[in-house]
Amino acid sequence: MYRHFFKRFFDFWIALIALLCLSPFLLIIIIWLHFANKGAGVFFTQERPGKDGKIFKVIKFKTMTDECDANGKLLPDEQRLTKVGKFVRSTSIDELPQLINVLKGDMALIGPRPLLVRYLPWYTEEERHRHDVRPGISGYAQSHGRNKVTWDEKLAMDVWYVNHVSLKTDLAIIFKTIKSVLLRESVEVAGVEALDVYRMKKQSTK
Repeated sequence: MYRHFFKRFFDFWIALIALLCLSPFLLIIIIWLHFANKGAGVFFTQERPGKDGKIFKVIKFKTMTDECDANGKLLPDEQRLTKVGKFVRSTSIDELPQLINVLKGDMALIGPRPLLVRYLPWYTEEERHRHDVRPGISGYAQSHGRNKVTWDEKLAMDVWYVNHVSLKTDLAIIFKTIKSVLLRESVEVAGVEALDVYRMKKQSTK
C-alpha cells in the first residue's frame, strides 16, 4: 500500500509544503546565482531516465558560468565554477529545485538517483530494476555510501532499495541524508570515472 499509493501521496505534499516554506530562501539563492553566473541563467536541466526508463529533465541550480576562451570553447569546469556555486554544491542546495520534479511526478523524495541517459546500455539485467521506481532526490546509496564505493556496489544498493521500499526505510534514509548534508559529506564512486568507462575497462580485462 505504501509503495503504490502513500509514497506518492506523501512525496507530493511534502514537496509542496517544502517549496512554500523555502520560497523566500530559494528566491535569495536565485538572485545570488543570477549575478554570480554572469547572465548564464539560474537553472540547469539535463535529461535523465526515470521510472520504467522514461526520460525526463532533472532540474538543478546552475553553479557555473558560460564563459568561453578566445576560440569560443567553454572554459574548464573548475574555471567556470563560481564561489557561490561551490557553496551551493557543497551544501546540496543545488538539488532543491528537484522538489519541482517531485511535484510533477518525475521523481520521489527517496529513490535511486537518476543517472545519465548514456548509461542505460551498461546496466545488467538485475540493475535495470533500479528503474522500477521513481528516482529520488536522495537514496539508499547516498545515505549508506558516503565514502568511496564502486559502481557495482552503488547499483547493488539501488536495487536493494527497490526490493525493500517501505515507510521505515524512507524515513531512515531521510534522517541519514540530513546528517550527511550537515556534515558536508558527499557521494563518491571509487576512481571517479563514468559508468560506461568503468564497465568497458572491466570487459577489457576479462
